[in-house]
Amino acid sequence: MGTSVQVSPLCGVYNENPLAYLVSIDGFNFLLDCGWNDLFDPSLLEPLSRVASTVDAVLLSHPDTLHLGALPYAMKQLGLSAPVYATEPVHRLGLLTMYDQYLSRKQVSDFDLFTLDDIDSAFQNVIRLTYSQNFHLSGKGEGIVIAPHVAGHMLGGSIWKITKDGEEVVYAVDYNHRKERHLNGTVLQSFVRPAVLITDAYNALYTNQTQSHHRDTEFLDTISKHLEVGGNVLLPVDTAGRVLELLLILEQHWSQRAFSFPIYFLTYVSSSTIDYVKSFLEWMSDSISKSFETSRDNAFLLRHVTLLINKTDLDNAPPGPKVVLASMASLEAGFARDIFVEWANDPRNLVLFTETGQFGTLARMLQAAPPPKFVKVTMSKRVPLAGEELIAYEEEQNRLKREEALRASLVKEEETKASHGPDDNSSEPMVIDTKTTHDVVGSHGPAYKDILIDGFVPPSSSIAPMFPFYDNTADWDEYGEVINPDDYVIKDEDMDRGAMHAGGDVDGRLDEATASLMLDTRPSKVISNELIVTVSCSLVKIDYEGRSDGRSIKSTIAHVSPLKLVLVHATAEATEHLKQHCLNSICPHVYAPKIEETIDVTSDLCAYKVQLSEKLMSNVIFKKLGDSEVAWVDSEVGKTESEKRCLQPMASAAAPHKPVLVGDLKMQDFKQFLASKGVQVEFAGGGALRCGEYVTLRKVGPTGQKGGASGPQQILIEGPLCEDYYKIRDYLYSQFYLL
Repeated sequence: MGTSVQVSPLCGVYNENPLAYLVSIDGFNFLLDCGWNDLFDPSLLEPLSRVASTVDAVLLSHPDTLHLGALPYAMKQLGLSAPVYATEPVHRLGLLTMYDQYLSRKQVSDFDLFTLDDIDSAFQNVIRLTYSQNFHLSGKGEGIVIAPHVAGHMLGGSIWKITKDGEEVVYAVDYNHRKERHLNGTVLQSFVRPAVLITDAYNALYTNQTQSHHRDTEFLDTISKHLEVGGNVLLPVDTAGRVLELLLILEQHWSQRAFSFPIYFLTYVSSSTIDYVKSFLEWMSDSISKSFETSRDNAFLLRHVTLLINKTDLDNAPPGPKVVLASMASLEAGFARDIFVEWANDPRNLVLFTETGQFGTLARMLQAAPPPKFVKVTMSKRVPLAGEELIAYEEEQNRLKREEALRASLVKEEETKASHGPDDNSSEPMVIDTKTTHDVVGSHGPAYKDILIDGFVPPSSSIAPMFPFYDNTADWDEYGEVINPDDYVIKDEDMDRGAMHAGGDVDGRLDEATASLMLDTRPSKVISNELIVTVSCSLVKIDYEGRSDGRSIKSTIAHVSPLKLVLVHATAEATEHLKQHCLNSICPHVYAPKIEETIDVTSDLCAYKVQLSEKLMSNVIFKKLGDSEVAWVDSEVGKTESEKRCLQPMASAAAPHKPVLVGDLKMQDFKQFLASKGVQVEFAGGGALRCGEYVTLRKVGPTGQKGGASGPQQILIEGPLCEDYYKIRDYLYSQFYLL
């Protein structure tokens, strides 16, 4: 049998809820994403709470709340203690996202699901990987290899490939096949025939995706139209995800048109976000990387965007039309909610949504068709205590401090008594013997009775009346005492902890104002009031979610052609639609499990582990193939002395085998190779490659068939027998390895 694989969704199936899935591979439990939504409803995490303690590793795919928002809470409250793996941008930007979420809610409520310390603790020990880096697990996960690959949805966003015994499990959610300004498209299509593909059907019904050029034109024209009539534009955005693409679009357009309208990026961590992003250019699109290499031009040196971290700065900005990108995109909290309430009643203003609002949020309500004319909004804010409330608070705090000090002194006294034992005299370093007296007769007076100290008496307790003595067992050589360098190395986690105590994030790179806000311990309270907001402003939605549409999803899955397919994260209608399409056209094994339903997607392949005998290996000749070595082996199955299967040399001589060409030729790469050899080459119709004047190459054969069967592809070389024909054929053979 193949590698054992079981999948159990914990959240995010048959709906748009956050993503969290338990995948067990030969008994090793992976938690794929640990998301929450902007409503922070603990009931969504009940399935996770039942299995959190059994998780062996956590893989994070994207740096937004839907993919990692529950991580601090799960580690604090649910018993999740497994190591976490993510790319560097997902780790850093995810940390800032959670900071922004916490600070946004702490200003309007007594939010206590997690604290800043919980966020720091959850992200402190994340193991960071680079794209395509194969990380070999150890211990219980021995033999399992994990690797992140480009997803194309957010900066650092990942498709995870998990490999065990040659079989691959691919987790690919929220990927984007399109290349954008700051991101390359996904590499999911480079995976072929994985044992299991776990993917989402989120956009399965969305097939009219606008071309990027037309979408950008509509986006910028809509903004310009409202600015020119004196209106303001609000873009509710996430903290550090899709907002980066929007910032680049606006920055480039403002540079080309020389607009004077100000642009503001307003979150609690906006400055830190852009500081980090400037250092992540190698994770971005090829165009950004090449631009930096050639001209040292950093795309995120934003010259037309002002970074703000509090609303007071926005209120103090010069009057006039402006563009504001503010968190949160759901309008459930953050600066965007406050700005919406202020600007909603002006028909000149525009609220421009770039993604579908989360279910049950204010943003989703405003995106309804037709949009509401009025909305009921609860507005809250935190204000310092004053007057009698402040006096009462301080008295209560002083009372609690006195009680705590009293309890601490009682505990200390009890510990002292327990350590000294029942003998009261034993607690004294010197014992006075009152029974022994001596008569001392002076020459000028009467005799006096006095008490003499007879010396130390060993106490009954373990406490000795002397200073502790430590034996120096250090090693010495001819140069002096041997020094261990490890004793003087400052560990990364110690440095991170020191930076966090200083009021910053794990690199100490947080806005000073944000850090002061975190450290603000003044007594305060939250006051709330309900408002009826008149929605007179324009409400427009333009898709900048950065996900593949339904047609691209179907095409990608067909190209990958997995042996088994698991569908997650979509409405029931979209899930069933994609399931039926894949069953009819792509794969006979398609699953769409429900919450806490465990499905077994173990491969049906009959694979066995065998040993290679030394006698067999001594006669094998390997040839280099990329990073691996290959060889043809003629053998028969036998058993070792320990009754394990092994391959042994054949008892009789094996019949000669037909030559086998090993390799995967890509026509585009071969075209460049021929051009480097001076051959005139170009693509003709149907994907054929015309080489010189007479020779043509073309690939033929099936790329994949329903049911999992696939035939070998063939490369046909056509043309008359001439010098060019034989030369091209030799070049073609050189691209393969002959066994």
